[in-house]
Amino acid sequence: MIAAQLLAYYFTELKDDQVKKIDKYLYSMRFSDETVKEVTQRFRRELVKGLGRDTNPTAVLKMLPTFVQSIPDGSEKGDFIALDLGGSNFRILRVRVSHEKKQTVQMESQIYDTPEDIIQGNGAKLFDHVAECLGDFMEKHSIKDKKLPVGFTFSFPCQQTKLDEGFLITWTKLFKASGVEGMDVVKLLNKAIKKRGDYEADIMAVVNDTVGTMMTCGFDDQRCEVGIIIGTGTNACYMEELRHIDLVEGDEGRMCVNTEWGAFGDDGRLEDIRTEFDREIDRGSLNPGKQLFEKMVSGMYMGELVRLILVKMAREGLLFEGRITPELLTKGKFETKQISAIEKSKEGLNKAREILTRLGVEPSNDDCIAVQHVCTIVSFRSANLIAATLAGILLRLKENKGVTRLRTTVGIDGSLYKMHPQYARRLHKTVRRLVPDADIRFLLSESGSGKGAAMVTAVAYRLAEHSREITQTLSEFRLTTEQLLEVKKRMRVEMQHGLSKTTQEAATVKMQPSFVYSTPDGSEHGDFLALDLGGTNFRVLLVKIRSGKRRTVEMHNKIYSIPLEVMQGTGEELFDHIVQCISDFLDYMGMKNTRLPLGFTFSFPCRQTSLDTGILVTWTKGFKATDCEGEDVVGLLREAIKRREEFDLDVVAVVNDTVGTMMTCAYEEPTCEIGFIAGTGTNTCYIEEMRNIEMIDGDEGRMCVNMEWGAFGDNGCLDDIRTEYDHAVDDFSLNSGQQRYEKMCSGMYLGEIVRNILIDMTKRGFLFRGQISETLKTRGIFETKFLSQIESDRLALLQVRAILQHLGLDSTCDDSIIVKEVCGAVSRRAAQLCGAGMAAVVDKIRENRGLDHLNITVGVDGTLYKLHPHFSKIMHQTVKKLAPQCNVNFLLSEDGSGKGAALITAVGLRLRQELNSK
Repeated sequence: MIAAQLLAYYFTELKDDQVKKIDKYLYSMRFSDETVKEVTQRFRRELVKGLGRDTNPTAVLKMLPTFVQSIPDGSEKGDFIALDLGGSNFRILRVRVSHEKKQTVQMESQIYDTPEDIIQGNGAKLFDHVAECLGDFMEKHSIKDKKLPVGFTFSFPCQQTKLDEGFLITWTKLFKASGVEGMDVVKLLNKAIKKRGDYEADIMAVVNDTVGTMMTCGFDDQRCEVGIIIGTGTNACYMEELRHIDLVEGDEGRMCVNTEWGAFGDDGRLEDIRTEFDREIDRGSLNPGKQLFEKMVSGMYMGELVRLILVKMAREGLLFEGRITPELLTKGKFETKQISAIEKSKEGLNKAREILTRLGVEPSNDDCIAVQHVCTIVSFRSANLIAATLAGILLRLKENKGVTRLRTTVGIDGSLYKMHPQYARRLHKTVRRLVPDADIRFLLSESGSGKGAAMVTAVAYRLAEHSREITQTLSEFRLTTEQLLEVKKRMRVEMQHGLSKTTQEAATVKMQPSFVYSTPDGSEHGDFLALDLGGTNFRVLLVKIRSGKRRTVEMHNKIYSIPLEVMQGTGEELFDHIVQCISDFLDYMGMKNTRLPLGFTFSFPCRQTSLDTGILVTWTKGFKATDCEGEDVVGLLREAIKRREEFDLDVVAVVNDTVGTMMTCAYEEPTCEIGFIAGTGTNTCYIEEMRNIEMIDGDEGRMCVNMEWGAFGDNGCLDDIRTEYDHAVDDFSLNSGQQRYEKMCSGMYLGEIVRNILIDMTKRGFLFRGQISETLKTRGIFETKFLSQIESDRLALLQVRAILQHLGLDSTCDDSIIVKEVCGAVSRRAAQLCGAGMAAVVDKIRENRGLDHLNITVGVDGTLYKLHPHFSKIMHQTVKKLAPQCNVNFLLSEDGSGKGAALITAVGLRLRQELNSK
């Protein structure tokens, strides 16, 4: 027993001694954590260079765009062919993706030999060989009569400008076929297939094997956004933000970038860690000075690295008692698979003895221990270097996403990673040390990159199909100039109906007289109270207007909310609440004892018979208070003031918010004769000739007409451009069948239109992996402010995803792009429809005045117009296009319609005094 223990102790001592000796000898191959971190930093700098337009030509990492912009989402289906050319074997697969109960993949494949004379011969012959093998495969599977989509895994550096083309930059891995570098390999293969003429193939995608690996793993795990090959060669790809890829137009979404990281260090960046053995390998290679990183880490070179180390150590008498055999001196005699065998924990030393004996060196126990440790150092260095570069990619992903902790999956393939007993464990451990704030799953690609090519093709097929259907769905929102001119024409017809005595009652656009005969002339003076009721908030204002050389308007206001139960309770409760708010404000201002003139901005359809009489036609914007419709709202306000018995006010004018907006802007700009609101609701007013307003006696002068254009289309005249989504929004609204134009273009409804489209697209499998969340089912959840945020040019898709996640929608990058497109289509149509309506108004004013050309200003208010990033611009362009004889300026109302109510009150008082003094 003691003897055995002594022997074991002696052997361990001997082993430790040998290990220390080798560690010392190969010191330059053993890296500290600092060195590995430094390699990561250098690699990250090279990534950025490769992505930049100006720096890419001289960058060693070519960062090739692959035009793969989406990973599988689980809804792919179809029958596909995949070709896999990247080594001495050429594989063809038929991949069938179906959806019975769950997504299943059936694969049949065949391997064809690619002889050396073809690999290193003529390019045309190589592609003839590929076409011949494909023909044979299709014949065997009885699919020659089908034109199936084909994905082509081509594992060599290619320049791409679209998914179905790839210009070979340079051959690697012993391939040398002439006349292919600089050519489009898809074209060459198509030519070879056409020459045969016995079958057709639709090559939809050419992909690198690394991309194929990412897509294969992406099919099983939708978090997979990195692909790595660690085999004969090495490479990596990952999903980069499109906005960072200068070589590709556009900045929406992501695209898979093929790093071609084998060339890392070709500019001398790794000279300080390359050894004499690395230099010797490079000198004896087919491509000296190129792929230097690959030559330090990949399976093609690791065995040779070990052989060179063993030869040098033997020459120096450190191994095999200085014996060197012809076998040991023969290049390629020590293979990487032998490193894997020697590093096995139990039988490794026996394997070392077997392998070394075959090389004729008659190894001792010491020799076997030493060789095992040399293999360990070489393979450990490889794992450390791959970990350093992979950490560079993972840190970049983390930075791109702006997260504190990264969750992602890395798809891996390659014989070295798969076969070496310790490699995967070492790689994972080092990566986790380098990127501590991350949960990284390493997923082995079980079926190689061929299935990945089929997946790329399946995704391309799905996206093309989805894109076509999405475009078709949104085409209903893309109005042509002819359609917009038709809307303008119909608006003119409806305006005429509203102005004519015989048709006014049945008209949808009511063209209500406002009894505002004049815009401000600058002589207005005094203190006025203004009320502004038009939504969930209610404002009370004190407006002090001073005339003279330096005209000033000083305003004090307070905002009060109107609870839902008051909005939808009784009329008495609503007006008592309003008067209570006025009482609070007068207390606040210390003016309860003054009888102030008051202007009441009441932003609902009213029929006015005088400046201080407004009969509510119908509630809109969610209001439903009883006993108000058909009543004079000024009367209801006066009664509520009387009931309170605290103060008295002189109600001079009831004003629509649109008229208030026009008056506010007209105070600053005399050419302002139109008011326009695009906010929660939408409306327009303008100065009309009295002779055209048949509901009012008298032909002299002009009056502002409140169009109430939100009801345009209530008679069905817009039904040809209303979509199923407009119908759905209308059907579920509080006032079904009413305010149809408003429901197509105002802030209260745009988000709801978008939500309905998103539900439909999710049901059809275009969005959110076909999963409709409870949130998305909630009416009103998608507020119009989200449209403004999502469509902002400054907002990256990452932030769009954040908005969607806030709404409980787990969106991918592709989902975010589609949502942005939907929002754009809906808001663009809204702006164009408002533009068509406005074109009708300005042309009517021009014709009223018999002018060839009209210069006019529109006073504008409303959150949609103010806050949406594109609404105003699109509306202006539409007006210009549809009313070319009018020069229309838009002036933003800074102080809202409250100030307008005070100005109307001031103008009303002035006109009242003028009338009394006559």
